[in-house]
Formats: sequence, structure tokens, C-alpha cells
Amino acid sequence: MIAIGGVIGAGFFVGSGVVIRTAGPAAFLTYALCGVLIILLMRMLGEMATANPSTGSFADYARKALGGWAGFSVGWLYWYYWVIVVGFEAVAGAKVMTYWFHLPLWLVSLVLMLAMTTTNLFSVSSFGEFEFWFAGIKVATIVGFLALGTLFVVGLWPHRHLDASNLNAHGGMFPHGAHGVFAAIVVVIFSMVGAEVATIAAGETPNPKRVIQRATNAVAARIAIFFVGSVFLLVVILPWNSVEVGASPYVAALKHMGIPGAAHTMNAIVLTAVLSCLNSGLYTSSRMLFVLAARREAPAQLLKVSRRGVPYVAIVCSSLVGFGCVLMAWIAPGTVFIFLLNSSGAIVLFVYLLIALSQIVLRRNTPPEKLPVKMWLFPALSILTLAAIVAVLVQMAFDHDARDQFWLSLLSWTVVVVVYFGDKWWRRRTGQPMDRAEPALVPEAD
Repeated sequence: MIAIGGVIGAGFFVGSGVVIRTAGPAAFLTYALCGVLIILLMRMLGEMATANPSTGSFADYARKALGGWAGFSVGWLYWYYWVIVVGFEAVAGAKVMTYWFHLPLWLVSLVLMLAMTTTNLFSVSSFGEFEFWFAGIKVATIVGFLALGTLFVVGLWPHRHLDASNLNAHGGMFPHGAHGVFAAIVVVIFSMVGAEVATIAAGETPNPKRVIQRATNAVAARIAIFFVGSVFLLVVILPWNSVEVGASPYVAALKHMGIPGAAHTMNAIVLTAVLSCLNSGLYTSSRMLFVLAARREAPAQLLKVSRRGVPYVAIVCSSLVGFGCVLMAWIAPGTVFIFLLNSSGAIVLFVYLLIALSQIVLRRNTPPEKLPVKMWLFPALSILTLAAIVAVLVQMAFDHDARDQFWLSLLSWTVVVVVYFGDKWWRRRTGQPMDRAEPALVPEAD
């Protein structure tokens, strides 16, 4: 459920409007292209994770395949990405809450942060339980929309007949040409981030290999149905040029279908998606800090765990940084907060790049009998996935709207790599041990 729900976030429910305005009715093709990329990436992760399940997941794989700098980069970059996401989602959740309650934004954000921090501090099972139900609500929403939308589109709705004219009536399927389909890829790819969290969470389950196999296999069908299917229905139900940027097209579609209370219902669903992302963000960032501390690449205090085996210091530290982002959104929304968002915007793609490189290297060095899950058509599809990630990064570098995110995120990566080699140089000069401890598969209480 973490793998399924992880790719259905608030960015999908609201951001799909931006994609439809950019690509027109062909928006579902953009989701299909990005869905294929995520499926291939999850298959690569599944191969590595079943061969060597670990709480550190792809940070450990990057270290083994490419060297210490890569593991250090993935760990700190992924942590940085998620703590910024935590702050952003807390603000987004507060904005949704103010739809019903007129309270200060920072106060609502703080309450949401405290609630999800408490959930993560209690036990890993409480995180999993919350995420299961959050994912379940999101999945149920999409399934419900698919059922109602299909009835509407095929003419089984009251006072409605079969009508797919919106696919061609307003400038055709490609109103902005094929360029529109590819121009929207950057927005879509970020709305699908999150499925990879399952390979981290699986390290804390009784049977990681079986769980990872099920999760990676489930993602393909879910993306095809939930993303491509629901967006296809959206562009059939609504004229693409009537969709408002910043507003959820799902609300507009439900209103168009005459379903009462659409705005309240979808706002509640978006809030669920926000809390799900906030919950996952705190879990993921804390586990990355735990692994970094075990590798002596973060303060040793972060290794402290509760009697329930929860790395509480890492969780609290990640939560505090996330709330710092909330404060910046309140104090300096147009400067510091925007800088934080932009400096982490492309980081997940850099992490995906290192994941793809790691799989290619590790596959060549792993005996076939140790691979219960294998990447399809290796090495061709692995190289194609790597090339696709590079292509998206190149597009970001030259895209007017995404350019700042790319270059500031590249600066963040550069800083992390400089810190790694600076620390290595200092250790060598002061005679400190250079080896890195192997983190435990699951945090254990003293």
C-alpha cells in the first residue's frame, strides 16, 4: 500500500491541471511515458532490494556500486529532499485546513507536524498503519472516480450520451503539438515520486524480499489504471482549455457531472494525500539519517532508538528542520522558502540517476541465482531508463520554469560531494578511522 499510495499525492490531484493545460487532451500520454519510467526504476530497485534488503536501501546500493561519495550523496540529498517536502506539505495541508477553519497558517502547520511526528515516534507499525489507511483512502477515491467517470463517458449517466468530442473539439488531441506532451513531463515525474519509499520501509518488515517483490509488481498496474486511466477520463469529461491551473480538475469534473459536495470531498482527499506525504517524508528522512549516522557520516547521537526500536532522535531532527521550512514559508515566503524549494526540486532525479547507475553496475557483479527479481531485458532497458532520466534533467536545465530548480539542486549536490571529500581529507589528516560501520537492517533498542 505504501508503494501504491506513495505515487498518488496532492501533486497528482492538483498538479494534473497544469499537465492538462500544457499537453491538452494528450496529457494521459505524458502520464503513460512517466509511468513507464517509474515502473522501470522500481523494477531496478526491486532487483537490488530483493538481493540485499536494507534500511539504507538505494543509499547502500549506490555506495557498493559507485563508491562512498555516491552513497553519501544519495543519503544526504534524499534526506534534504524529504525534509523540504515535509515543510512544504505541512504548509499545503494548513492551506487545505483553512478552507474550513480560519486559523493562522503557521499554527495549523505546527499541529500537522506534531501529529505526524508523534505517529512516527510511537512505532514503525503505527507509521505503516497510518500509511495503509491514507493510501487506502486515496486509492478508493481514484477507483470511485474511475467508476463514476466511466459511466458518465460511455453514456450510462442520467441525461448523458456517449461523447468523446473533447478529445478533438478544442484544437485536437495535440493542441500544442508533440512538444506539449514532453514539456509536461517534469511536472508529472515529480507527482509520481514516492513509490521508492517502499524499498526503505520493506527493510523493517519480517520478510523484506517477499514484500519488495509484491510492491514492485503492484506499481505497474496501479500507475496504468490510476494515473493514465483517470487523466484520460478527465480530458474526455472536461474541455482541456477549461481546466484552471492551481485548482483540482477532479473537483471541476465532479461538479460537471453534477455530484454535490465535490469541493468539500476533494479537499478532504487532498488533505489525506498531504498527510500521507508528510508521514512518509518524516519516516524516510529519519531512516536516511539513521543510516548516515551508522556510516559515521552524521552525528552518532542519531543512532539512539527507543524501546520500540524507533530512531527517535533522527525523527525529531528531521521534524525540526521541516518546521524550520514552515517558519520560512511564514517569515520569508518569496525568498528563503522559494530558495529551499528550488534547491531541492531536481534532487530526486539526481537520486534516480544514481539508482539506475547502481543497478547497472551491481547487476554485472551479482550471480544470477541471487536475483529473485530481475530487470527486464538487461542491459538495454536499464540503459534506456538511465538515458530517459538524463533527458528529463537536460529538459529541466533549459526549461524556463524548471531552470532554477535544476541549477540550484545541482549546487546542492556539489556542496554534498565537496563535504564528503572534505571530511575524508580531514579524517586522513587527523588520523581518524576511515571505515564506515554497516547499519543494522532494522533499528534496535538498547
